[in-house]
Amino acid sequence: MRKRVSVTSRFVLAVICFVFLAASLARAQEQEPLLSPPARAECAFPDKKTVRISYSSPRIRGRKIYGGLVPYGEEWRVGANDATTFVLSTNVLVGDTPVPAGRYTIFALPNAADWKLIVSKKTGEWGIPYPGSQFDLARIPMKLGTLPKQLENFTISFDKTGGKCTMQWDWVNTRVYIDITESK
Repeated sequence: MRKRVSVTSRFVLAVICFVFLAASLARAQEQEPLLSPPARAECAFPDKKTVRISYSSPRIRGRKIYGGLVPYGEEWRVGANDATTFVLSTNVLVGDTPVPAGRYTIFALPNAADWKLIVSKKTGEWGIPYPGSQFDLARIPMKLGTLPKQLENFTISFDKTGGKCTMQWDWVNTRVYIDITESK
């Protein structure tokens, strides 16, 4: 003898199948690698006060980077996705430029022979478009170097020597860097 499946039972079964399918799709998307994953860099001074950076780390993926994806002579968001944050728990000198403790966004003005770090007072925005020079706290010259081998992913790091934090941006075969020291 066959039992009849009620409409309610069929509906419940359909809902369970839908939930299972949606969960499976969400899980597959979570396992997909991000094209520009979030990253952080931090440096602590001897008194434990810090410089923190949060950014997204894009990959080369066969593209022309400098003079292409990162155009020369135009403001660049320093990374990908959301604008890169620059959080100081103490007053610092970035190069020779005083920057008070606080939360900022950083951009860059890249050129083939020289780069400038742009410290912007505007925060919380998407990385593009650049919000405008009216929000600039400072434009500070950076130093250029080369890497011994090509680096696929854009990386911000700090080299700590004594009481100084050297912020380094490495990508492709280029290193851009600047010293940050605590102001007393």
